[in-house]
Amino acid sequence: MSGAPTTGAKPASPFKQPKAVYALAFACVVSFMGIGLVDPILPAIASDLDASPSQVTMLFTSYLLVTAVAMLFTGWISSHIGAKRTLIYGLSIIVVFSALAGFSDSIGGIVGFRAGWGVGNAMFIATSLAVIVASASGGFVGAIVLYEAALGLGMAAGPLLGGMLGNISWRGPFLGVSVLMLIALVATITMVAPTPKPVRKTGILDPLKALRHRGLLTMSLMALCYNWAFFTVLGYAPFPMGLDATHLGYVFFGWGLLVAIFSVFGAPWLQRKLGIAGTLYLNLALFTVTILVIGIWVHRPSVLIPAVIATGIFIGVNNTVTTQAVMTVSPVERPVASAAYGFVRFIGGGLAPLAAGKLVEHYNMHVPFIIGAVALVIGLAILASGHQLLRRAEEAQAADTAAAAGSGTGTAATGNDAGASAGAPVTGRHIIPVDHAASEAIDAAFAGEVVAAIDSTGTADRVVDKALRVAAAQHLKVHVVHALESAVAGDTALEGEDAGAAAAAVSAQLDRLAAAGVPSAGFILLTGPDHPADHAGTGRAVASYANHANARSLVIGAPTHGGLAALMDASASREIWRTARTDVTIVTPEPAVAEPA
Repeated sequence: MSGAPTTGAKPASPFKQPKAVYALAFACVVSFMGIGLVDPILPAIASDLDASPSQVTMLFTSYLLVTAVAMLFTGWISSHIGAKRTLIYGLSIIVVFSALAGFSDSIGGIVGFRAGWGVGNAMFIATSLAVIVASASGGFVGAIVLYEAALGLGMAAGPLLGGMLGNISWRGPFLGVSVLMLIALVATITMVAPTPKPVRKTGILDPLKALRHRGLLTMSLMALCYNWAFFTVLGYAPFPMGLDATHLGYVFFGWGLLVAIFSVFGAPWLQRKLGIAGTLYLNLALFTVTILVIGIWVHRPSVLIPAVIATGIFIGVNNTVTTQAVMTVSPVERPVASAAYGFVRFIGGGLAPLAAGKLVEHYNMHVPFIIGAVALVIGLAILASGHQLLRRAEEAQAADTAAAAGSGTGTAATGNDAGASAGAPVTGRHIIPVDHAASEAIDAAFAGEVVAAIDSTGTADRVVDKALRVAAAQHLKVHVVHALESAVAGDTALEGEDAGAAAAAVSAQLDRLAAAGVPSAGFILLTGPDHPADHAGTGRAVASYANHANARSLVIGAPTHGGLAALMDASASREIWRTARTDVTIVTPEPAVAEPA
């Protein structure tokens, strides 16, 4: 590596955000608590209300089935009234129905109020990530890091809070959520700025129409089978453990902690090592073995409890990687694909706990877990049936990336180099030339490129200035690239950064290079399955471009995040350093300060 400075400005933290973002993050934490919150109190509800386990598991069934159906409408609602108003309505519904559930005196009432809660949950899921990204001041990556932190904290803390409050009364978790969400609602109303309505209105039937695409339907059906196993464990495993609410809270806290760790850290690492398909095959196979262990030794807590905690690993990985797979094979917009996928998979999650209770009543406690393992085997078969679709999607996108990067030295790239022409067609689905007026013909002696990778921070000018000096000294062209990061956080997806703003940033740098008389071209890089849409994927996309273009040098900005945030966003700069096959120069955000003698 060349030119790496030894000193410079301290990296900024993505946790330095407006109050509005923390209000939203708090709401996200409470929302993500919702799934595991009720696990520790299921036996207590059954005992106090004289209900059977199958009746109590309806708390999951009503919540998830209503969430599934509501997912079909949330995109349409949000596109007509705006994301903030959708979010506020969703939070309001959760506040009301969680409180009503806490005051209810019948199992039927709680089940019904949980269904209403599911409507609010669907509205929240559909909009929370988009609103937190729109409200953040620390950049796109910083907003996603904060969202993932909220996801992890909520998944881990939900069962723990449920156990603590449930030890006082089973009503405690419901009323606790209502109070916490009321705080989040007031903060959202008062602190979050209104969000603009989308230019394109989502049709109410768009998610159902999207399921006509075989790839999306295949991945969604696989997720349905996986969710059947997932919610069989989550909805029924508390009963055979024979623990009180506090100790059940500790068990599912361990489970939630593993879900969080493997959603944020484990899934991206495995995906880089094994690819999307390989990770899914391995993960589903190991989940099948684990749930079989649960089914066989369901009456032995010493085996049951560690096995249930271990399922958090597979759930965390699957939540993230399956969402990435859905986005890979889907030809429709990410929000529409996410809604369609959520609709199908939540059906499996909703029906599984109810089926588990009925199967135990008619057979024995081993049966629902054995069927959960069978569901995973069916899921593996469905995944295998769509393997060619997934593989072709991955290969096509990788080929597009390589071909477009290779064309970066030729006439397809628009810029101010000799062969370029304004308005050239897009060279591939994953590398898009930025239109830029062609200048005078450039001497053919210019051969080779310096790649300047910019982002939306203030470092862009310094990166391009450094690339300009290197290019002028070696008689090279400059390629200005911006990796357009998309967002897949947990099992939620949205389109990501604004392509128009990214193109404008690249075009501004091309103007500066043209004024200096340096030949240049600009490109927007879209992360794909070969460079997954996690934070490190942007770094690998830039390195891949430089490698395919045989760049003489690659100039990048220093990492903008430090501490825990740098670990969570997997450091795009670190990935460039690791995978680029050229000299890499790292430019600090501000001029380096000389070390004292």
